[in-house]
Amino acid sequence: MGKSTLFNRLVGKRLALVDDQPGVTRDLREGEARLGDLRFTVIDTAGLEDATDDSLQGRMRRLTERAVDMADICLFVIDARTGVTPIDEVFAEILRKRSEHVILAANKAEGAAADAGVIEAYGLGLGEPIRLSAEHGEGLNDLYSQLMPLADGYAERARQDAPETDVTLTEEEAEAGAPDDPHKPTEARPLQVAVVGRPNAGKSTLINKILGEERLLTGPEAGITRDAISLKMNWDGVPMRVFDTAGMRKKAKVQEKLEKLSVSDGLRAVKFAEVVVVLLDAAIPFEQQDLRIADLAEREGRAVVVAVNKWDIEDEKQEKLRALKEAFERLLPQLRGAPLVTVSAKTGRGLDRLHAAIVKAHDVWNRRVSTAQLNRWLTGMLEQHPPPAPSGRRIKLRYMTQAKTRPPGFVVMCSNTEKMPESYTRYLVNGLREDFDMPGTPIRLHMRSQSDKNPYKSKKKSTPSRLRKHLGKGPADKK
Repeated sequence: MGKSTLFNRLVGKRLALVDDQPGVTRDLREGEARLGDLRFTVIDTAGLEDATDDSLQGRMRRLTERAVDMADICLFVIDARTGVTPIDEVFAEILRKRSEHVILAANKAEGAAADAGVIEAYGLGLGEPIRLSAEHGEGLNDLYSQLMPLADGYAERARQDAPETDVTLTEEEAEAGAPDDPHKPTEARPLQVAVVGRPNAGKSTLINKILGEERLLTGPEAGITRDAISLKMNWDGVPMRVFDTAGMRKKAKVQEKLEKLSVSDGLRAVKFAEVVVVLLDAAIPFEQQDLRIADLAEREGRAVVVAVNKWDIEDEKQEKLRALKEAFERLLPQLRGAPLVTVSAKTGRGLDRLHAAIVKAHDVWNRRVSTAQLNRWLTGMLEQHPPPAPSGRRIKLRYMTQAKTRPPGFVVMCSNTEKMPESYTRYLVNGLREDFDMPGTPIRLHMRSQSDKNPYKSKKKSTPSRLRKHLGKGPADKK
């Protein structure tokens, strides 16, 4: 039909996956759309399937029906080149009953081949169809003309229902409400969290449990999620945007074009995130693919939280937990100290611990240490374990400062940087983690060369001209 293509056109970004085959979209995806001077939220749906049972198609249909009930306006898209099908007529009847405002759009309407399909669309009883070409951006002016009067009505209703917001604060109240941390999550800039893992680890089920509603499509089938769906929520007072991603299999097993698109979409979500939750299956934790996913998040410089799902069906919990922690420290030394949390997406147990771990990981990721503290610490580290002396010349570490946060990045000015062994750099990084309470977060430490040479050594000392004249070495003596 081209619903996702139209969605991407309206939001001005390629957020939704698009492919030639039907049924690519399965979840509800929201985006902030712009059409002329209109600003509105648009939801891309899975499409109405002709199934009402508990099959995957039936669950997709129920999710789409929920979106219809939530929406103020429904845009019913048909394929103008195919014409009106019997299933289109069934869904037109459903929309007439469930939605107050329905706009009919005949997509792929460019060219004479679509004329017959557009004429057929009148028979659906939903008014005059808009001729659209989502791929080429045609017909959007007609869509604007139909949306504008409806949008004006909703804007007026929202103004009447809006609570009082113009409240004057005292000086004390204003000072108390001022944010101390510029990176503290707000409604405008929520904390970005990506949930990643192998297929069927329970990512969508976990996010549904956090939301408290069945917003994402779930089921026993592996690989249901295809898009990286982002959802805004307020989780225990912390504004967050959580990305549900497609399960990531080994590269050799990913053959279909659609799965490649899904995995690349998930990788992009990791790059957008601030905290990455790596979700493992308690029955088969720390498989090779889990380790690759966690390592990817660390290399991208994201704060990492490891969550072990399906903990409710574990019998020997204490013994299993000890084994998990031992395996984590051994297999992922680059994430030393990162939180490992056990959860059950099905029952909701452990979600409070997961929330606390995400908030702390974000705080550590934004941590800043003063230069004075760092240099006092560096002096102590050098006394405890001096740097090596290759070829009899000791490497000198003179000065240290923090250059960045998100993740914490430090610069050390030293001599002979090319001869600094990796083991000594690891010694400093581990010391930073322990002494400044930065567990788990990626730490970047750069050695910057500082020359031992005296910059004035090669310059000849010049005698001032007045002194030269007094000594009889003025210009007159050269004659």
